Amino acid sequence: MQSKLVFTENKLHDITHWGIRASIGAIFIFHSIKKFSPSWQEWLVNNGLPAELQMPIALAEFLGGIFLITGVLTRITGAVFSIILLGAIFKIKGLDKFAGGQFTGWEFDLVMLAACLMIIIVGPGRVSIAHVIKKIPKYLS
Repeated sequence: MQSKLVFTENKLHDITHWGIRASIGAIFIFHSIKKFSPSWQEWLVNNGLPAELQMPIALAEFLGGIFLITGVLTRITGAVFSIILLGAIFKIKGLDKFAGGQFTGWEFDLVMLAACLMIIIVGPGRVSIAHVIKKIPKYLS
């Protein structure tokens, strides 16, 4: 006797998936606003990173947050956010400060990384512009 496991799609799954995407997008938009300030460029240099990374990081976080909320280019945005978060964990915060240190640890970054990896795997979901348009290739959506 064979049994089949069938996952039913319902509105609650769709809304929950959008909620996770929107939460991550809103957090990145909020955190990107301070990165447009010239003082953040100095902070980058003090942490051993080139000052030229200010605008690419700020724009990636701001536009990527909008992309996640609307459901466009979600997999690519999740990959870019994953790279940013890995940089924050390994270069900025350091592996020795999991749950704290002088400022904060990297436990929050790890949760954000897990959510971004989930977005890469699952994609935009049905509550998204990519689902409505349907002309965007699956690997870009």
